[in-house]
Amino acid sequence: MKKILFLLITLSVFESAQPAQAQRIVPKFIRKMYFEKDTTKRGSFVVLPVLSSAPETGVEAGGAALYSFYTDTIHRETRLSNIYAYATLTTKGQNRLNLSTNYWSPQNKYNLTAQLGRIDFPVNFYGVGNNTVKANEDYLQQKRYRLNLSALRNLGSNIYVGLVGGAYKYDLGSDNATGTLNTVIPSSDRGGGSFIYLGPSFSYDNRNNNTYTTKGIYVHAYYNLMQGVFGNNSYQGGFFNIEYVQFFALSKKLVLGIDIQEQSLTGRRSPFYLLPLMGNDEIMRGYYEGRYRDRNLLAGQAELRYRLSERIGLAAFAGSGEVFQSSFKISALKPNYGGGIRYFFDLEKGLAVRIDYGMGQQPVGEKRLSGLYVGLGQSF
Repeated sequence: MKKILFLLITLSVFESAQPAQAQRIVPKFIRKMYFEKDTTKRGSFVVLPVLSSAPETGVEAGGAALYSFYTDTIHRETRLSNIYAYATLTTKGQNRLNLSTNYWSPQNKYNLTAQLGRIDFPVNFYGVGNNTVKANEDYLQQKRYRLNLSALRNLGSNIYVGLVGGAYKYDLGSDNATGTLNTVIPSSDRGGGSFIYLGPSFSYDNRNNNTYTTKGIYVHAYYNLMQGVFGNNSYQGGFFNIEYVQFFALSKKLVLGIDIQEQSLTGRRSPFYLLPLMGNDEIMRGYYEGRYRDRNLLAGQAELRYRLSERIGLAAFAGSGEVFQSSFKISALKPNYGGGIRYFFDLEKGLAVRIDYGMGQQPVGEKRLSGLYVGLGQSF
């Protein structure tokens, strides 16, 4: 990831060079993806390499690709649509595959999304709760299949309503008979499960841009009614999510974004693999996803975004959050802060490569929690 950061900074220097020099140094397909200025609304394509390593996986290599396009080039209010693909393989035979799309019809009358993914990748499990410890870390084998579909219709006044539905399948296991999974989790949930879900969805969206927002409000909420199928067909429950986002243009180059999210697993049972997870590349950056999990999650963050130039942006963020069984406690909130850099490869569409470094709390007897993230698009 550090190599990717160095590559982007180096290429941004080339962009400021004389055209003849840049043409000799940078291949044409690289210039087209990252440097050429396009004031039209034609589609654009970009790729980002992925390279990392860990003892559990060996070397992991692959890439991400993003194709962005407008369904309507006449009406300026039509939002940007995209198709996103992600794929990696490891030297130990594991893989992560994902294909998703976010489609906005002309004049934003309909918003359709779809996601299909497969993960055959290990995960560290620490137990359930807001105060798990590293000493309880359990290495789990994991296979997960996911299908998610949603359809929203614009009712006017920036209000969208519709349905969300899909299916999940988890296959989990641990070879450690005395580990956290096999000693803490009920036997009925240790191996994972399969379920389908369907429910209502609601959005309010008056952002001035859905890729690089400088002002506006976005509220999105959905509720998944879940039913177990196959070997886990007795499961019944639900999952509720609501997110509130608002942006303020403090100056021509400086934007403040605020993001608050709440998630809850409802129903009588609480399979650990369905619980809300704290930490990802969008919110509570720096926390290993799943280090803390429970029936409820509440997290918030503020991010300052400064446009240093057309191509380069800087960001600083801070926030807090916690997971809890039933009672939220202000004293239990965990800190989150960090910063990052953005390289805008498509100026007309506001598309960027994002690199962030986030930090969290320092649990007693452990190192401070932190993480480095490389991705396409803004964090929220």
